[in-house]
Amino acid sequence: MQPNKIKAIIFDFDGVIAESVNVKTEAFSKMYAKYGSDIAEKVVEHHLSHGGISRFEKFKFYHKEYFGIELTNQQLQELANQFSELVVQKVIAAPYVPGALEFIQNNYKYYDLFISSGTPEDEIIEIITKKKIDIYFNSIHGSPGEKTDHVKNIISQKDYGKDEIIFIGDADTDILAAKENDIPIVLRVHPYSNCNCDYNKLIKIENLINLVDVLVFSGNN
Repeated sequence: MQPNKIKAIIFDFDGVIAESVNVKTEAFSKMYAKYGSDIAEKVVEHHLSHGGISRFEKFKFYHKEYFGIELTNQQLQELANQFSELVVQKVIAAPYVPGALEFIQNNYKYYDLFISSGTPEDEIIEIITKKKIDIYFNSIHGSPGEKTDHVKNIISQKDYGKDEIIFIGDADTDILAAKENDIPIVLRVHPYSNCNCDYNKLIKIENLINLVDVLVFSGNN
């Protein structure tokens, strides 16, 4: 049964639908290991503290911050391609966050479901398609678009009220996207999450097993 008010749900992907945050972390560590353990550790620390930000932005930051290098578009694309080769198949094979698949399969007829990810859009579409869950989502959004804009566009296109849509994420970028669009967020907390943003429309959970109960609570407040 659909709870009062909530009509639509926007999901982040890594760490919310799939247990794949560690896959991306390991990929960044591997790509920067050749520069020494100190650089690799700094990259991993930054990556974990800035979940949901495009890998393109991270590569530009790391090379400028640690090596004083302004990457060309070609160099940036080559790094992104290397990263994709390291992660795509592993993300496809990653297990689901407890309760995520069951919720999506049992409730897609009651809610409009969307994806908002920092992963390149063509890649996240490929991953979701190969995991065979693409049929459950109204639309899938990735980079270079930013999550704040994803949410804004979804609300605008479907004309949802601010109390009719909710974000489910695990990173500061998710909180900011919800906050800037004045919608509530359910924050999935896990060992790799590192959120510092504060927001009065935020509810924390450890998994998605009892998500229906959380939505009922959110939809009546």
